[in-house]
Amino acid sequence: MTTRPTAQQWEQAWLPLWPLASDDLLEGIYRQSRPEALQRRYVEANPQALSNLLVVDIDHGDAALRALGTRPLPHVIVENPRNGHAHAVWGLREPVTRTEYAHRKPLAFAASVTEGLRRAVDGDQAYSGLITKNPMHAHWAVQLVTPLDALYDLDELAAGLGDDMPPARWRETRSRRADPVGLGRNGALFESARHWAYREIPNHWGDPHGLYAAIHAEVIARNEAFSEPLPVSEARAIAASIHRWIVTKSRMWHDGPAVYEATFLTIQSARGKKSAEARRQRAAEMWEQA
Repeated sequence: MTTRPTAQQWEQAWLPLWPLASDDLLEGIYRQSRPEALQRRYVEANPQALSNLLVVDIDHGDAALRALGTRPLPHVIVENPRNGHAHAVWGLREPVTRTEYAHRKPLAFAASVTEGLRRAVDGDQAYSGLITKNPMHAHWAVQLVTPLDALYDLDELAAGLGDDMPPARWRETRSRRADPVGLGRNGALFESARHWAYREIPNHWGDPHGLYAAIHAEVIARNEAFSEPLPVSEARAIAASIHRWIVTKSRMWHDGPAVYEATFLTIQSARGKKSAEARRQRAAEMWEQA
């Protein structure tokens, strides 16, 4: 027996106003009005600027049982009755912002919690979380497990997951660095692009517009290297966030090329002296052993 959420319950939890939607993913997904999208089998899980639904794709015949065995329980399980595969959905009390003004720590924490939920049910590692099965469509078998007005916060989910939460540096594994998925893409793109941007500053002293153009081009290129890139709007927001920090808070940018050059020469001199001292020490040790 399945208990489907009411249209009012789902519409309060589901936030996209002009979502991607489709009846057949092989034929493509297209933006549609919210009422039109609600008639489709597949819909975009979250709006472009926010994430309030964490979705895990469970490609196992006993997907519903796996989801029901997790703690905290999901809010909704949307199952394909033909093969038992399902999407499990957890709703957040406070959405996580993904715009250029977003703080990176909540976004990284949300990515870690999503990874913990995936590990708890052995979900699909390659699932991006962009498109989910629409629980309002009659094609799916749907269970409303937890009331949609009893939402979770990230700390609550993390505490409930316990040992299923990934280790602190899980995103730095080789496979995750090479091709992150879901919310992990935002953090990975931001971290890699900002380090590149810091090294790019000397090429754009006094030219903030040129610096932004360079950062934007690099972020877009890095995003397109993902197997499933972020929406262009999110990549653009990441570029803007990096640029804004550099031109408003970076000492390197405000100090200018003269200070940068002097600092660089001082560091190089110190490194040279340290290297020379190390060579002398090794020579002395070899002489004593001769």
